[in-house]
Amino acid sequence: MYWTVPTAVVFVVLGLILAGMTVWELRAPDLARRGWLPILTTRGDRLFLGLVSVAVANLAWTGLTDVSQWGGLAVSVVVFAIVFRWG
Repeated sequence: MYWTVPTAVVFVVLGLILAGMTVWELRAPDLARRGWLPILTTRGDRLFLGLVSVAVANLAWTGLTDVSQWGGLAVSVVVFAIVFRWG
C-alpha cells in the first residue's frame, strides 16, 4: 500500500481517538443508555457506529456529488457528532 500524507493522518487520528476513548473509559466508566438509536449503547458503541456513519457519508458524498470533498468532510463531522452525542 502506498502511504500518502492524508492516509497517514487518517490512521494517526484514528489511533488518537482510540487512545483517548481508552483513557476516558478508564477514568470514567460508562453505562449503557438509550438514545434515538433503537439499542442500548455505550460510548464505544456510539464511536463505532459514528465511524461507520462517517465512512458511509463520505462514500455517498463522493458517489452522488461533484462538489469538493471538503463538503463531505463537513457533513461527516456533523453526522459523527449527532450519532456520538445523541445516538
